[in-house]
Amino acid sequence: MTQPAFTPRVFSGIKPSGGLTLGNYLGAIKRFVDMQKGDCDTLYCVVDMHAVTVWQDPQDLRNATREVAAGFIASGIDPEQSILFNQSRVSAHAELGWLFNCVARVGWMNRMTQFKDKAGKNAEAVSLGLYAYPSLMAADILAYHATHVPVGEDQKQHVELTRDIANKFNHDYKVDFFPQAEPIIEGPATRVMNLRDGTKKMSKSGESDMERINMTDDADKIAKKFKKAKTDPEPLPDNMKDLESRPEARNLVNIYAALSDQSNEAVITEYAGAGWGKFKPALADLAVAKLSPISSEMSRLMADPAEIDRIMSKGAEKANEIAQPILKQAYEIMGFVR
Repeated sequence: MTQPAFTPRVFSGIKPSGGLTLGNYLGAIKRFVDMQKGDCDTLYCVVDMHAVTVWQDPQDLRNATREVAAGFIASGIDPEQSILFNQSRVSAHAELGWLFNCVARVGWMNRMTQFKDKAGKNAEAVSLGLYAYPSLMAADILAYHATHVPVGEDQKQHVELTRDIANKFNHDYKVDFFPQAEPIIEGPATRVMNLRDGTKKMSKSGESDMERINMTDDADKIAKKFKKAKTDPEPLPDNMKDLESRPEARNLVNIYAALSDQSNEAVITEYAGAGWGKFKPALADLAVAKLSPISSEMSRLMADPAEIDRIMSKGAEKANEIAQPILKQAYEIMGFVR
């Protein structure tokens, strides 16, 4: 059977837990905005059903869901150009997720390194949802026949699992129904690191607020955090190779490159031989110029939660129009009487 021509379509999402950081912006949202300008359909989702794989205070979850949506909009996602919604409003995610639970193999799930990292030594006590969420992620993508998925390096394995699930479904039912989604991993700062420890990813749940840039931080906080970011005594070299053993320095160069839309090499060329007394204030000024308008707009949007809810509801209607026919066909292919 000839592989059908799937409409080029981008899907990606962010989990609403703990607040947005610079890592979310540079690793995801900024790229979402760039992809919105291309020829693909773009769907961006607040994946609230993924958030409850660990317990969430209900009011905190509502607030975090709206904050992520506000972050999308403030960063440049246009709800008239992209489909913006929260996952739980579109039942196809959960329904297709169950179907994929029955397609995916336990051995595949056991290989997922994210589960091992998050569960640690307490794997027997975590929720079944935390174990099975990669199949829900596959449903998030395939409910729209998405062909491209911008993700961080740490999520690449889950997109590969999505391809395995699509392949097995197509093979088992002798159809060419689900596409092979391609992970899109690009840019100088797809993995933003901790400002106090360059070997650790910037996290919403780090012990110190100085470890991260929150997308709600004002200009003074942004500048202070960059000026106090951990570095080493050496000046910047004239090539990236010499930064391989200097994680904090490499992280700050990557952040500067991403915020200024340059390559790492271009930044190194500009600042070769410079000390941190020159580079960190320049990075702070750049970050304030780029991020404080987003922070201000997020604050304005969060003052009107009803408007955010209206935007997500309208987006969910558009998402449903795409997902429901695909879900219906999946049910029919599997033999359900509907």
